[in-house]
Amino acid sequence: MEKDGGDGALLECPWLPVCISGSQLLAKTWFRDTTYRILLTDLHSVWEEEMDTEAIQDRAQQLNRRLRAPVHAFFSRLCEAALPILSGQGCGGSEAGAVAPAHFSLTRPGGEVHLKLKSELAGVPFYWEFRCSPAPVALVCSQLVRPLLLMSRLLQKQMGQMGALLTRKDVEIQDYRDNGAVLSRERLQTELFEKQIYEETFLAQAIPQVCAGQDCLGFNSEMQELYSAVTRYSNTNARERKISERHAPKEDESTKQDQELSHAPSKSQSTGDSVNHGPGQLGRIRPGDQDGLTDTERSSEEQTKRPIPASASDRHTARPKKKKAKGIFG
Repeated sequence: MEKDGGDGALLECPWLPVCISGSQLLAKTWFRDTTYRILLTDLHSVWEEEMDTEAIQDRAQQLNRRLRAPVHAFFSRLCEAALPILSGQGCGGSEAGAVAPAHFSLTRPGGEVHLKLKSELAGVPFYWEFRCSPAPVALVCSQLVRPLLLMSRLLQKQMGQMGALLTRKDVEIQDYRDNGAVLSRERLQTELFEKQIYEETFLAQAIPQVCAGQDCLGFNSEMQELYSAVTRYSNTNARERKISERHAPKEDESTKQDQELSHAPSKSQSTGDSVNHGPGQLGRIRPGDQDGLTDTERSSEEQTKRPIPASASDRHTARPKKKKAKGIFG
């Protein structure tokens, strides 16, 4: 299974309320060919399982000793039996729409959640287990926490826009009244909308109802649609970022080369610039030096050009002859 693709596809799947063995859960499932991913939560913990073709084949042989069918054959039967229940259409009992009755049961061994399925395949008993282990924090944040925060911000923004619309409607209605308009039925008359009073009243009445009720664990059909819309948009942005990141290194490399060329020292240093010759050989060109040599280089050059003093004997034997001074006219 391609995990990146699975993560993106799983993200767009909504959380669906399920009831198995009397346990209320939210489930997220992604079935494709002969692979699947599943997430479960009771809003206290989150569990996951990811299976590829080889792992499914091994578990099927482990649970069904007499099974000799290829993976795609019994996997299609697994989807027929499991998906309706994991989509909230069943409650862990028998499923009327399946080829044969399917029974689900739930156990929690050692902090995990196991969903045991019993069905039939070609008249032979077929068993399967979804063995979900605790999900990592990063997966919980990407699949549950972050989308819920985005949904909350979106609903808050929607509420603000609706409050502003109601305020404008009150101004419009008041203008009609000032111009002599009268309601045909008094029961249609409404009070002026005051945002602060409305929010205080709403929270006082709604919070106890929402916290006390466990209907669908908060994910009804409208919330599922909103969740899918938010995650679909997030997925699109993530794909666009990946595409831009693929082209980013080439642009950065060319920019880096341009910067290196711009900062590279020129062959001829300008007068007064510092030249680095390594440790202990730092010097500075004086404005009057036309040959471009540093103090250190000039001193070493003068030493090499200085004549070696001759010995005393050499001075006697090789004394130069005095030349006769010549006048101006020769």
